[in-house]
Amino acid sequence: MRLCFDFKSPIPLYLQLRNQIVNGIAEGELKFGEKLPSVRALAEESGINAMTVSKAYQLLKQEGYIVTDRRRGAQVSWKKGDTGLPEETVQNLRLCLSELRLSGMSRKEVMELCLKLYEEGKA
Repeated sequence: MRLCFDFKSPIPLYLQLRNQIVNGIAEGELKFGEKLPSVRALAEESGINAMTVSKAYQLLKQEGYIVTDRRRGAQVSWKKGDTGLPEETVQNLRLCLSELRLSGMSRKEVMELCLKLYEEGKA
């Protein structure tokens, strides 16, 4: 999986990393049980601070997307069909839907947009 960071973005680098890993899992680029690079290796490879990578990994672990073990490192733990969505994800979706509704989009337009984006992300 190739990571790309926007150093000018208002989105913190640790969230950019977290989001790219979540997208990689959802799109099938990262499989259940797949080993992720160590914090140090990923930091060196991507040119970001090791503490930034560590913060992203901690968040991913807290959300249940990865597991960490001193001997095996970080591994993808999210299986297709897992339903344990973090509450923050549901709240973010609720906010996005509110913004779409306020922008004047109809229910049908929102559903079509969601379907289009969902299909783009299929592996």
